[in-house]
Amino acid sequence: MKITGIRAHILSAALSQPFAYSRAWYDTRMAMVVEVETDTGLVGWGESYGPAPMTAAVVQAVAPWLIGADPLATEWVWQEVYARLRDHGQKGVVVEALSGIDIALWDIKGKHFGVPACRLMGGPLRTEVRAYATGLYRRRAGDPAGYLAGEAAGYVAEGFGAVKLKVGFGVEQDARMARAVRQAIGPEVGLMVDANHAYDAVAAIRLGRMIEELDIGWFEEPVPPEDVSGHRAVKAALAIPIAGGECEFTRFGFRALLEQRLLDIVQPDTCAAGGLSECKKIADMAAAYGVRYNPHVWGTGIAIAASLQLLAVLPSHTPPSLAPLEPMLEFDRTEHPIRQALLMRPIEHAAGVVRVPDGPGLGVEVDRAALARFAER
Repeated sequence: MKITGIRAHILSAALSQPFAYSRAWYDTRMAMVVEVETDTGLVGWGESYGPAPMTAAVVQAVAPWLIGADPLATEWVWQEVYARLRDHGQKGVVVEALSGIDIALWDIKGKHFGVPACRLMGGPLRTEVRAYATGLYRRRAGDPAGYLAGEAAGYVAEGFGAVKLKVGFGVEQDARMARAVRQAIGPEVGLMVDANHAYDAVAAIRLGRMIEELDIGWFEEPVPPEDVSGHRAVKAALAIPIAGGECEFTRFGFRALLEQRLLDIVQPDTCAAGGLSECKKIADMAAAYGVRYNPHVWGTGIAIAASLQLLAVLPSHTPPSLAPLEPMLEFDRTEHPIRQALLMRPIEHAAGVVRVPDGPGLGVEVDRAALARFAER
């Protein structure tokens, strides 16, 4: 079997109303989906996190190198692309593009052998995963304390056992929103906060101390990813677990985070940090260091499916026992027309639990009509 074609599909969809996190407003959702074709007719699908036009350009530049290659040789492909671009792309869009290609090859590999990708990675250790609801972004109008509390309560009513609140809008305001959400969801539901590296260490520590009493599950990206000393200061000052890593890449990048114990929870994005091949290596490193791994997920159904295949083989956070603490799926609940439409059978939750797709490869089927409908013109 040989690779005969690699395509980058840039997709976009307008939102019914914009929403914001700490650093930007969204009025459009975009995605970059990778399609790999073979001479046997098998097709694999992957997704790249990051700026779609940039990751698409990298995929298109890399594609000629891989025509004629064996799509089952996932390790060779990863090493070949990374080595050729090492001088220019150890992080960022190059690795994001490589992630999409790698995921698509694992999809082909699973289809070739007729099993889910997680089977080829040694699993599954689990067939379903608890999910937490990501949402609670800011809107143009209304009192955020009111609409955030109402949104969070809605997730609890759907059966989610944990929710994540976007912060980074000012320390006092963040603390007020966190208190409103905690009151709305009650003491038994998990509450995490995510600043998207909006703060320096001084502000992050101040916020953390103001909300520690709310039993925060983790404080995500409190400071910029390159601020090593800031991570160290925040982690030392707070009892809240510190999470991050969606802006880090490959085992080489995560090695420093793990060696220096800068995070309690690492959050590589499967579609950014190097694909299934590399994220399995990162997960093994994290387990060796005793650091928890909960993947960052922000994309279409392809990204969710790839993340679920990885989650199926991640070890539990705690050693084997009668009640192990399991890794969780980040389940984006914000508006994303492409996510809902791209799969023939969208991935849904049941009372906050998501089943790992058990079909071959990623276990999902792409709707080509939706692919055409959302194609960037």
